[in-house]
Amino acid sequence: MTAAVLAVQGAFAEHEQKLDELGINHIELRERADLDRDFDALILPGGESTVQGKLLRELGMFDALKDRIQHGLPVLATCAGMILLAESIENDDRQYFATLPVTVRRNAYGRQLGSFFTEAEYDGLGKVPQTYIRAPFVTNVSDGVEVLSEVDGHITAVRYKNQTALAFHPELSGDLRIYRDFLRQGQDS
Repeated sequence: MTAAVLAVQGAFAEHEQKLDELGINHIELRERADLDRDFDALILPGGESTVQGKLLRELGMFDALKDRIQHGLPVLATCAGMILLAESIENDDRQYFATLPVTVRRNAYGRQLGSFFTEAEYDGLGKVPQTYIRAPFVTNVSDGVEVLSEVDGHITAVRYKNQTALAFHPELSGDLRIYRDFLRQGQDS
C-alpha cells in the first residue's frame, strides 16, 4: 500500500512521520506529474485552505484529485483538508472539492489563541487525543454522513463513503488509531 500526502503547503511532514511509524510507503504530491504515480489513499493536511486550494488549481492538480476522490479514493482530511472537501463553507463563499456533503465553519474556535487540546470519543476507537488549531467544525451534515466525534456539541469528525474529515490534528499526538482505521479503507478499496 502507498499513501499520498498533499505537500504543497501545511503540516504534511507530520503526517508522513505517522506513516513512517506505521511502516506505510508514502509519496508527496507537489506537482501535476506526481499524480501519475500509483497510490491507494490520500491525506489532505492542515494548513491554509485558501492557499492549498489556490495552489492545487495553479499546479494543475485540482481536477484530477477531485475526480479520484469522487471515484472512491480513500482520503483523510485534517483541519484545512476538511474545508477543502466540504460542500459548503458557512462563513466563506469559496468552494473547493465539494465532495463531502457537509457545511463547515472556518476558524470556528477563533484565531490561534483559541487553539486547544482535549480527548473525546471517536466512533469505534474510544477516547482519542484531539488538538485544535484555528480549527473548523461541521455545522450541518447531509444524509449518509456518519458523525465520528463531537466536542462541546460541535461535530468535529465525519465519514462519508471514502472520505474521513477531522477538524483536529491527529498527526500531533502519539496515537495512531485514526491512521490505522483510515489505512484499512485504503487496503479494502
